[in-house]
Amino acid sequence: RAIPDRRAADAVNHFDYRGGALCCEDVKLADIADAVGTPAYVYSTATLERHYEVFRAAFAPRDVLVAFAVKANANIAVLATLARKGAGADTVSQGEIERALRAGVPADKIIFSGVGKTEAELAFAVHAGVHQINVESIAELETLARIAWALKKKPAIAIRVNPDVGAGGHEKISTGKGDAKFGVSPEQALALYARAADDKHLDAKGLAVHIGSQIRDLTPLESAFRVMRTLAEQLRAEGIAIERLDLGGGLGVPYFNEPDPPAPADYAAMVERVFTDLDIKLSFEPGRMIAANAGVLIARVVRLQDRPRPIVVLDAAMNDLIRPAIYDAYHGIKPAREPSGPESAYDVVGPICETGDTFTRNRMLPRLEEGDLVAFMTAGAYGAVMASTYNARPLVPEVLVRGERFEVVRRRWEVADQLALEKLPPWLEGV
Repeated sequence: RAIPDRRAADAVNHFDYRGGALCCEDVKLADIADAVGTPAYVYSTATLERHYEVFRAAFAPRDVLVAFAVKANANIAVLATLARKGAGADTVSQGEIERALRAGVPADKIIFSGVGKTEAELAFAVHAGVHQINVESIAELETLARIAWALKKKPAIAIRVNPDVGAGGHEKISTGKGDAKFGVSPEQALALYARAADDKHLDAKGLAVHIGSQIRDLTPLESAFRVMRTLAEQLRAEGIAIERLDLGGGLGVPYFNEPDPPAPADYAAMVERVFTDLDIKLSFEPGRMIAANAGVLIARVVRLQDRPRPIVVLDAAMNDLIRPAIYDAYHGIKPAREPSGPESAYDVVGPICETGDTFTRNRMLPRLEEGDLVAFMTAGAYGAVMASTYNARPLVPEVLVRGERFEVVRRRWEVADQLALEKLPPWLEGV
């Protein structure tokens, strides 16, 4: 059975047909394609701002830190757009911290997470004075204490809890089960936090949790948050101060016509129900729900292969948008010209020499022809950040739109740029 291409996400972004042309805000995607070529990522400022504001406002009057997950979209123009609205940044590498700082995110709004932080990265975060470092093991705690002593600093830390609660849209993005690599058990968290609180080189501030991504059911989130509340109460009962809980991210977005995920207001109501009478500061790390529907990947049809079910070959490939290949992810596909005729079933593929370079099979789409421009919807999160130069293909440009204006915020990274990083050893020169 062919898969239809209708998505609830259409109602929550600024990509729509105007005068027969698919637009991002007030700019035709075809005009962007003519100016910068294809493939290219296009982001809507209005959607980024709207989604951030809706998420933050859902918790009012509670004052929360909303730290955008940089791993979802690390473009500094995107980060700067959110920083100017008051967002912080959730980071998982020194590079992401540097990007956030470059974009204008204050250091005291940056959270540093991740299981494999190197000593150099920890030292960088301590020097920068980030909001907190989420510690994920006893070994990391000991390393950080030694670094803090050497630098004569006292970094704020939180212990990441693994609550043994799994959730997420795919097993590869579920992070809260007991056998996952992230965090420590609740029992270990209590012991590590008490140890950190006794260390004069560390400033024990709180606990952190993150159980997965693309979560469409609040039940596992509530279970994890109740674990966090219990741990905070246990620490306070033992006379150990705790002032923060980092509740992570993971709230899903509507990629296509499944039931809509919970709205931020419903999520916030659940959070308030769990923590209503607990005097503690809360932070959140949304990424996908802010950025996903704020971006599209535009591509052109290279040719159609005549098969019983036609194959549409695009100039975009799995190196540009890898989510379908590794997660079996669905992305709506829209032609840049508003369709009017009947739909047909197509397979949609890229030019890479891999069978896995297949975006979708048996998808009902409007009639497509060579040269047509199409847009992969809901591609603003985990799109450009996961791109590669496989098959020596250029990294695609990124474009930010604001009203009637657009700007290339990352140029196309051509093959010449790749070759400039490489050299021949002396024994091969002149061959």
